[in-house]
Amino acid sequence: MSHGSVRLLATGLLIVAVQLIVRLHRAGGAAPQDAVAAGHKLAVAWCADCHAIAAGDARDGKGPAFARIANLPSTTALSLTVFLRSNHANMPNFIIAPSDAAEIVQYILSLKRN
Repeated sequence: MSHGSVRLLATGLLIVAVQLIVRLHRAGGAAPQDAVAAGHKLAVAWCADCHAIAAGDARDGKGPAFARIANLPSTTALSLTVFLRSNHANMPNFIIAPSDAAEIVQYILSLKRN
């Protein structure tokens, strides 16, 4: 194989690898719609008394609006999960099942502006 052929092959492999990484990133970043809908339903039932939970509602109540939380630079799936699974003096002491917490996290992350 000539030097030009090796270079062409390496470039092609690099392009394929980059495209694969981009696709995996996009697929991992998209929340399944059923989890988002379930999270919204749970938020209505458990959180709406203190938080604005709708996408366009940025008003703060007793607690911050979910849209505002979603758009904080520190908001990630991990940070939300840890927060929901921890006790807080200024929040009701809900015991949230891990699957319910995951759905609420997906809903909150769906409010993040791109």
